[in-house]
Amino acid sequence: MKGIILKYQGHIRNWKSLCDELEIDKTIRRERREYEIIEKGYEKWGNSIAEHLYGMFAFCLLTDNGLFALRDHFGTVPFYYYVTDDKRLLFGNTIHEIMEESGFVKELNEKMLQIYLTLTYVGGEDTFFKGVKKLMPGHWLEYKNDGELKIERYWKPDFKPDTTRSLEDWADEIHDTLQTIMPEVLDDNETAESFLSGGVDSSYVLAMSKAKRADSCGYDDERFDESPLAEKTAELLGVEFSRSVITPEMYFEAVPYVMYNMEQPLADASAIVFALGCKATAEHTKICYSGEGSDEFFGGYNMYRNAERYGDNLKNFYVGNTNIMKEEEKQRILKNYDPDVLPINLVKYIYEETEGLDPLTKMSDVDIQLWLEGDIYLNVNKMSTAVGLEIRMPLTDRRIFDIASRMPSEYKVNDVTNKVAFRTAAAKVLPEEIAFRKKLGFIVPIRIWLADDRYNADVRAKFQSESAAKFFNVDEIQAIFDDYIGGNSDNWRKIWTIYTFLVWYDIYFNNRLPQKLKRTV
Repeated sequence: MKGIILKYQGHIRNWKSLCDELEIDKTIRRERREYEIIEKGYEKWGNSIAEHLYGMFAFCLLTDNGLFALRDHFGTVPFYYYVTDDKRLLFGNTIHEIMEESGFVKELNEKMLQIYLTLTYVGGEDTFFKGVKKLMPGHWLEYKNDGELKIERYWKPDFKPDTTRSLEDWADEIHDTLQTIMPEVLDDNETAESFLSGGVDSSYVLAMSKAKRADSCGYDDERFDESPLAEKTAELLGVEFSRSVITPEMYFEAVPYVMYNMEQPLADASAIVFALGCKATAEHTKICYSGEGSDEFFGGYNMYRNAERYGDNLKNFYVGNTNIMKEEEKQRILKNYDPDVLPINLVKYIYEETEGLDPLTKMSDVDIQLWLEGDIYLNVNKMSTAVGLEIRMPLTDRRIFDIASRMPSEYKVNDVTNKVAFRTAAAKVLPEEIAFRKKLGFIVPIRIWLADDRYNADVRAKFQSESAAKFFNVDEIQAIFDDYIGGNSDNWRKIWTIYTFLVWYDIYFNNRLPQKLKRTV
């Protein structure tokens, strides 16, 4: 079966061995080389081609029978599709590509708002645009010439704990595997910089790379600024350090830019900082490393330490590490609440797949299949692509996940720390004070900025707007805002989630886009 590439975005890591196997000239430019790998790989392996690829990718091929599309195992690169009234398949790595095609009808999928208000991102295969769907991670799609659509799952996370090995055994395997992967992530003729926070993930990636410069973001308020820790790590590793200072003015001004380029609303407050960091980094490099993936694989989030306490009750409430609004509150604030649209329905199949496994594994699997695709990888892809920066994530790799899938939970989280084995591996190239530094997360002072009248004018205006009145009981959401201003700082996430949706909605359905971002939406 032959195929011709119609759409492709990604980076294939094991290209050298694939070129040997598929008889492809290794000296041709990368884009052509990867096109040939996919086209010849599909001719040889058909729908099982993904079994032979390591890296980040989503593509669509024109075949004798119609179209064949595939998204990588973890969903690092997005892929969307839409069936028109006259049975044509529109598709692309962006929703904008679909919107520009004849036959696309722009309609709001309002039910997604209920999912969004809990998750703070668009989870599952549906989107905020009615009829536009995501091809989910580990899935391929066939659209035949006769109009038949077939979607099949070719891979899923599979956990089989091996209790025969020691902590050092696991740490050695992580380190040895990353040593194998790192040379694949960058071609010999390429140079890259590396994002660097104060955490172990980015520090480990930097230490294992050949990057000569590290890029970080910080704030004037030292309570939230991790960049001094990052600078110390860069100095220790002998690399140049670059710091972008994010002011509240910059942050709020960037919100429409982020919501436009994200194509769907995203209430992850760190996404704005990440977007600004990508802009600054793109001024001096085209490729940058980033450390996403290890938290979900190896038990990095602090809430994972509660896994045993949650026990079997997880399946009744755990939909991921963001859970902002309960159903009772959504029912109170929404004008069109549907009791059948529940976030927990998105993860029922995951709990069925992990039946009999320990609670930490169940939590991790939910985050791997839902949160990584819907928030983390979407943010990385959209914000880097918007500025022409290519981000490569060495820790997001099937070979790394394979280790995590066999590792007992006791080597991921214990009473003292998280990511135990991963940190032990990182300590082979980092001082213990860095490798075992307590996880802080990607801190953003938005909890404070939102309460400041110098910065929150647009938030206040959006909460009282016609758009807000269309979806929300305005008095109810205003009460949440007033409660926050009155001192309940925990409400900031709810406010930010409502606000980002309203910004996005006004851009895409009321054409309220800042002049410098103007285009047809």
